[in-house]
Order: sequence, then C-alpha cells, then structure tokens
Amino acid sequence: MEQCLFVSNTEGLRIDAWLTGQMDGYSRSYVAQLIKDGLVSVGGKPVKPSLKVEVGMEVQVDLPEPIPDEAEPQDIPLDVLYEDHHLIAINKPKGMVVHPGAGNHDGTLVNALLHHCQGRLSDIRGVVRPGIVHRLDKDTSGVIISAKDNPTHEALSQMFAERQVHKHYLALVCGRTEDSGRIEEPIGRDPRNRLKYGVFPDGRQAITLYTVVERFNKYTLLDVEILTGRTHQIRVHMSHIGHPVAGDPLYGKGDKLFAKAGGQLLHAKHIEFDHPITGEPMAIDSGVPGYMEEALKMLRERGL
Repeated sequence: MEQCLFVSNTEGLRIDAWLTGQMDGYSRSYVAQLIKDGLVSVGGKPVKPSLKVEVGMEVQVDLPEPIPDEAEPQDIPLDVLYEDHHLIAINKPKGMVVHPGAGNHDGTLVNALLHHCQGRLSDIRGVVRPGIVHRLDKDTSGVIISAKDNPTHEALSQMFAERQVHKHYLALVCGRTEDSGRIEEPIGRDPRNRLKYGVFPDGRQAITLYTVVERFNKYTLLDVEILTGRTHQIRVHMSHIGHPVAGDPLYGKGDKLFAKAGGQLLHAKHIEFDHPITGEPMAIDSGVPGYMEEALKMLRERGL
C-alpha cells in the first residue's frame, strides 16, 4: 500500500523525524524500520534516515500489508524428519512460506506446525512466528528446525549464533566452479532493490564453503556449507563469483530450462547439531527432492 507525502514547510528536519510527524499512529521505531527495509523513497530511490527533507520533496512510503495478530492452525500435511518433546525437524517443500506476512496470511509452515503440534511451540518470536528459530526462502526446500518450548528455542538460537549448527545445502549452479572454495564477503540489502541483497563493504560478515558433488558441461552440483546465516546468502555469494544458482530469477537468469522446478535449485539437505536439551548428537538428512532429481537426470541425458 503506497502513500505519497509532500514536504511543505518543515525544511531541515531529518526524514525519519519528519515522517514520524506525518504518519499518525506509527511510532518512530516503526518508521525507522520502514526506512531500514528500503520502503521509503524519494525519486524512486530508497533513502537514509539522515536525509534532510526539503520543501517540495515528494516522499513515497510503501506500507506493508497488515498481517494477522495471530497465526491460525491449518491442517496442512508435513514431511516430519524428526520429532520429540522439545523440537521438530520438517522437510519444507519448495513454494511454502515459513511464517505469515504481507501477502501470505495462511498456508505457511507456521500454520501447519500449529495444527501438527497442537499449539505447543515456543513463543519467543511472538504469536505470528511461534517456534521459528531459523528460516528458508520460499523457493528453497529442505530441513528446517522448530522449537516446541522456550528453553529449547533459546539454546538453539545460541547454537546458531555460535556456529554450532552445521548446515549443508545442495545447489545446482551455472558454469563450472573450482573443485572447492571459500567465499567470505559481507552481505547487505541492495539499496537499489529492496527485494535483493548483495555484497557490500558495510554489509554483515558472511562465509560460504562449497565442494563439487557432480560436474556437468554447463552446470555444477555443489555441497554448500554456510557458516553464517545471512538472508539469501548462498544465492548472493554464488552469483557474486559468477556462478548463480540455476533457475534463480532474482540473482541469476531464471533459466527456462528449469521452469518446472519453480525457482532456484537449492535444497537444505543436511543439518547436524547436539540436541539442546539431551546433548545427543543429531544428524538429520532430507535426501534429494524430486524436482532436483528430475533436473539432474535431464542434464545427464542431454549432456548439458
């Protein structure tokens, strides 16, 4: 929902302060988050909070759609890889959004988990994102862990922060990569496109390791381990080194060859960690999804 506001006689104010005064019912912290998310622009370009407003300036504000106060349980089938009293591991299908948000009020993993777990999920991240410790992009399939209670959630969050959770992905990328590699480039939001992230000097540290699993003439199947969990990390890093994930419409070419896959060929295949409550070593594997098996079979048969 876009709003256009015009500056009349408040020249000299920072845009975050000016905008707070113009938007009744919205706090300054909410306005600051809108700016941080690239949802406030002037002349089509996202602004910084320090920008000084000038008389006659037109300010566009792209307000997110309201989301429900609370996610509702829905009877959606789940591929459960592991479950106990403290946590659950799901093999998330491609196309499923993790939690409700603008444009995705239901049909999400959270809606399905609320039904499956009968509401018994941690509430640290609020009523819209119960149990959610980490995320996967909508069109990235694979293993995702959810917490059923707050102590488990807190412990898992700390383990993720301290890199005690080892996450391996299968990624089909364009071109022929080195046999193995390490990408250590900072990632931040792209100021020109709020939907994208990129490598920027002032971004957050991000480390990606990769090893070749199988080579094709024009593509390479990789085992990718991420030591940090930045948004779109694998997609950004692989595109940065000239090997975007095959079928990725945002950071690659969105290759029509993989149209049936419905997006990037990226799958969270394997995760390892010590159980946060029992200390038991956990190794959860989701195998290779059907859409990726079909793509690999096609490449082998066609010699691509």
